[in-house]
Order: sequence, then C-alpha cells, then structure tokens
Amino acid sequence: MRWHIPRSHPRYESLKLREKLVEAFEAGIVVPQGLIAHGRGEAFDYILGEKSHDFALEAERATVAHLIISKKPIISVNGNYAALAAEEIARLSIETGAPIEVNLFYRSEERIAKIEKLLADHGAPKILGTNCEKTLIPGLESPRGIVCKEGIYTADFILVAIEDGDRTQALKRIGKKVAAIDLNPFSRTAQTADITIVDEAQRATRNMENIAKELKGNHDMLKQIILKYDNKAILSKAFKTIMERLEEAAAKGVIIEF
Repeated sequence: MRWHIPRSHPRYESLKLREKLVEAFEAGIVVPQGLIAHGRGEAFDYILGEKSHDFALEAERATVAHLIISKKPIISVNGNYAALAAEEIARLSIETGAPIEVNLFYRSEERIAKIEKLLADHGAPKILGTNCEKTLIPGLESPRGIVCKEGIYTADFILVAIEDGDRTQALKRIGKKVAAIDLNPFSRTAQTADITIVDEAQRATRNMENIAKELKGNHDMLKQIILKYDNKAILSKAFKTIMERLEEAAAKGVIIEF
C-alpha cells in the first residue's frame, strides 16, 4: 500500500479497501466504472455501520449451505470482487469445493488473465475464464453473457458479487439459483436473487469461509438452513435497519455513531 493509513483512523478498513481498488485499477484488474460502483456500495455500508448484521449472516449461512450441497456450484468473480477479496474468495473456494469463474462486463482476455493470476496467487484451486469452452447466456447481450460451458452455463447455484442486475435476471430466467453480495438492497440484483447478502464483499466472503469451516460435513444442518431461508424477510430486515439508523440520526440531529 502506497499511502500510510494509521490504524487509529475510525474508517481504517474502508480506506484500506479503497487503496486496494486503486492499486488494482492501476494494474488493469479494475476498470474506472468499478471505482464508481464501489463508492455507491460504500455509501450503503456507511449507513449500515460498516459491519455484518444478523440478516447478512443469515444470508451468508444459506449461501454456504447451497455452495456445499449443490451438485454444480460456482463462484462468479469480476474485477472489483477479485481486487477486494481475492484471498477470501480462494479460501471460500477451498472450503466449499466450489470452483471460480471470471466473468466481466468490461471484458478482455488480458484482463481475465490478470484476474485469474491474482486468484491463483492467493491459492485458488480451480479457476475458469480464459481456459474454457465459451457459450452464451440466452437473452443477455452484454459481454457478461459470455460464460464457460462447464462453469456458469451448467451450474445449478451461482454466487455473484457487485453485480449488474441484467445478468442476475438472465441467470434466473434459465433456471439458476443465485446468491448475490450487494450492499444496495434496492438494486435489481438484490431484488432478483434467491439469496441477497447485504454486506461488504470482503467481509461477507470472510464470514462465509468461517461458516463453511463450521458447517461442512453436517448435511442435515445445511438442508435445514436452506429450507428455512426466506429472502423477502432478509430484504425486509435490511430495509428496516437502514430506516432505523437514518431515523435515529434524524432524531438526534447528529452523525450516526459507529
């Protein structure tokens, strides 16, 4: 990291993530539009207190249950997700056995290769992207519709993060189950996904790695988690938490305390 950020800074973790994104942008992993997308998510995280709430942890547990139990799960990774959480993604892949596929809106083979290398350098065991037979998701005209035949195209469960809503909708139309990490519960992705994780991507992935360590091997528990999960209830809790924090700030007339 080029700039020294004192650990005493109240937003130390958030500023570290900003620096990771800037470094990844300079390395050709993140595009300028990705920096804008991060700022939007960061605003929601600030309102939520920059922590994992109970509703996020519940969604994370359901996602882990699907990643372990599903026949063909996959973790879809774009530039921002790789920049923020490459190490955590690699460990989640190892713990759940779910492979990784690099999938980009602003797509180039060079950029895919850079993201693959970043993930491999952090120990990811199986990564699809440049080295696969390509096919198209029906009805999706953007470059995100180009996917690996043995990966996203044939997967039964897909974890996406910091995602554009049209691909989540397209995946749902062809019968996929989708979990999405998205700090904005108003987004099309959040509203369309089967599981919506309203949490910061690095924090969410680290949580899921720990959950996987705790739960893998206990298939009865994993099945119960899946059966009991209600995404509408999770989204409702996220909206209520945002409202409560804003109402508290409005009533006090001060900045929300962290």
